[in-house]
Amino acid sequence: MDYTREQLLDFYETMVKIRFFEEKVEKLFLAGEIPGFVHLYIGEEAIATGVCANLRKDDYIESTHRGHGHTLAKGADLKGAMAEIFGKATGLCKGKGGSMHIADFKVGMLGANGVVGGGFNLAVGAALASKMKGTDNVAVVFFGDGASNRGTFHEAANLASVWKLPVIFINENNEWASTTPVHTLTSVKNISDRAVGYDMPGITIDGNDVFKVYETVKGAVERARQGGGPTLIECKTYRIKGHFVGDPEMYRTKEEVNSRFEKNDPIKKFEKKVLSQGLLTKSDLSQIEQKVLKAVEEAVEFARQSPYPEPSELYTDLYV
Repeated sequence: MDYTREQLLDFYETMVKIRFFEEKVEKLFLAGEIPGFVHLYIGEEAIATGVCANLRKDDYIESTHRGHGHTLAKGADLKGAMAEIFGKATGLCKGKGGSMHIADFKVGMLGANGVVGGGFNLAVGAALASKMKGTDNVAVVFFGDGASNRGTFHEAANLASVWKLPVIFINENNEWASTTPVHTLTSVKNISDRAVGYDMPGITIDGNDVFKVYETVKGAVERARQGGGPTLIECKTYRIKGHFVGDPEMYRTKEEVNSRFEKNDPIKKFEKKVLSQGLLTKSDLSQIEQKVLKAVEEAVEFARQSPYPEPSELYTDLYV
């Protein structure tokens, strides 16, 4: 597949934006500036980037507790995202959602979810709404290897297939369900093998290759828009950071993590490919990095200067 220069620059900017954002969030959390818990997306940037590059603003995504990358890739405002993680009133959810419940309906980001497996049926519901309204919008649900063992996955996959709903299941298999290795929890070799039980296509790909992710998801999105129904895509990757910031990680070695990251860093893989093929220059990449670094620093300062929500806000924005 041929890519335009603009597409390549967009891929890089999105991946670098996620990486720099997450590195800054980790630093600020450890410094005590950010409340609650944060779960980082470092090392998995190619998945959110490749998936969301295929989506329109009016398409939907459902995320996980590790949702900052999905949020930014779908087009959410950088300052609003940072302010939300700080718990500030200028955040995307007025500071009421924080890291694990960040959302931005304006760009179709229906929400991160602190409940493992909590996003499946919300995405299927969005896809059902699209079908009932007669639109060609698609819904995407991101989920980890651990969530693939939850009952909600099987319920959602079954219903999506029965009704041929325009939903795409994106499994981010980073090999760790919290502190448990995936091979001890899952009987199938590939999580995508489970698609057979629901009569939908199941595909396993290198989730650290943004081009492979983009091209695979492109076909699934086209199929969904045309009424072909759901697809399950397993993106093999590796969780570079602990389950949460501050995780002592007693269940694996630093040597293992460093070795896997060195071989599979999606940003380095992208850089190597575009530079070796003369598609972009080091100057192109450097300019984007400087632009993103500045934007992230501005987002941090915006969040720091923003006020916390007023106590009177406690009972607003409630359904009941």
